[in-house]
Amino acid sequence: MGLSAVDINDMGRLVQLVANPGGTSRDDIYLAVASLYQTQAPNLSERERGMMREILQRLAKDVEMAIRIALAEKLADDPAAPLDLILLLVDDRIEVARPIILRSHRLGDAEILAFLDQTGPEHHAACAARPEIGEPVTEILAKSEAEPVLVALVRNATAKIGRATFETLVEKSRRIAVIQEPLARRDDLPAPLATQMCAWVSDALKTYIVHSHKIAPDAVASVLGQAMQAVQQSQPAQAGDASAQKLVDKLAAAGQLRAGFLLRVLHQGQMDMFDVAFAKLLRLGAGEFRAVFYRGGPRAVALACRAVGIDKCVFQTVFDLSRKSRGVSLTITNEERHDVEAIFGAVSKAEAVDRLHCSKAA
Repeated sequence: MGLSAVDINDMGRLVQLVANPGGTSRDDIYLAVASLYQTQAPNLSERERGMMREILQRLAKDVEMAIRIALAEKLADDPAAPLDLILLLVDDRIEVARPIILRSHRLGDAEILAFLDQTGPEHHAACAARPEIGEPVTEILAKSEAEPVLVALVRNATAKIGRATFETLVEKSRRIAVIQEPLARRDDLPAPLATQMCAWVSDALKTYIVHSHKIAPDAVASVLGQAMQAVQQSQPAQAGDASAQKLVDKLAAAGQLRAGFLLRVLHQGQMDMFDVAFAKLLRLGAGEFRAVFYRGGPRAVALACRAVGIDKCVFQTVFDLSRKSRGVSLTITNEERHDVEAIFGAVSKAEAVDRLHCSKAA
């Protein structure tokens, strides 16, 4: 039986051909069924459509990736392509799904939201780059923790992003530096949120925000002052300190409280635990530690690291992650960097502890 002679009213013969292809390749059968589906979809009954979807699903795992990609490329630009065939390809590997996700006009926000719930970061990143995605879609994408998804979203100038979603993205930019610049450069970023970002972005990006969003310098100064005041609070305990203190005390009693623990909780974003544990190792109260560590700039961080045995090569990571978590500037001047080098090169652990305690007293 030649493929061109397939009778669209005899779906059973198609199933037979799949089961016993004879000399016909599965690639050819796949393309023939897909082509038939594309051109005759309006004439097919629901039963016939279901049977054809089943045939394509059964064949897909054995059909060359290049064949499936070619079909997706063809259907991506077809405004009349059957929606269920489009969704079948969207559910395939990302290499197949990508052209459909990026270009098909058959996908609306409802279809996109449905497949977002069933697919992973690769499909989500493609969706985030899709032109003209609506606010319901961007709201879901902004909740992702995958950096490629967030980067694609904030770089998508045509994506429609609501105020609440921008708030989510701005908050995430505190700890995800890679989205700061493309987010700040969006024309639709509300000025008050752009002003907030000045508390933790680089000086160069801060300057861009001030000029591009026409923000008054005194507004930026106010935001920076509030951020610094928040981390300079020397209250004896903050929310979460009590439970953190119990664990830290147990680790210390067992001789297991070491620098490696500090780095692990810092990378995990457990800042209460980080502060309490660091304070314990330095023989400071949590409030005293925060006042010295976050107010004292790079020098205080270097002294604290030196005092507990954290190597110089890890200093920058400790400085960046701790500052991002508290919304403090990440800038280090050349003079401060020389001071850091001197501390790691010439200051003993005991002397570093003494200097920190002197800073506390001051």
